[in-house]
Amino acid sequence: MTHDAHTCDESLARAFQFLGKRWNGVLLGTLMNGAAGFAELRRSIPGISDSVLSDRLSELAGAGLVQRTVREGPPVTVGYRLTPAGEALLPALEELMAWARRHLTEERCREARQDRRRKA
Repeated sequence: MTHDAHTCDESLARAFQFLGKRWNGVLLGTLMNGAAGFAELRRSIPGISDSVLSDRLSELAGAGLVQRTVREGPPVTVGYRLTPAGEALLPALEELMAWARRHLTEERCREARQDRRRKA
């Protein structure tokens, strides 16, 4: 008796490879509230370094999800906002947030981390 191998849709794998990269999804979720400058994004996302924030914003801009705008000064400021392609992700991000509120409570996540530590 043979079984067909389970396969993952390639587009889903690409989406999670990109959006699952640390901070990418969080940045998109932060920008769903509107345009923000670099410093504002850094303050909004505890734990992200300036260099990683810069790298992730460049990646998101390169993928066409975020637009970078430079405003002449003084001082010169840089702002970031979602592009139409980035905005198209908003319904999926909102659903993911609702799912996480229901199923990934802080208590469950803490328990999972403790279990993982015990097994290590």
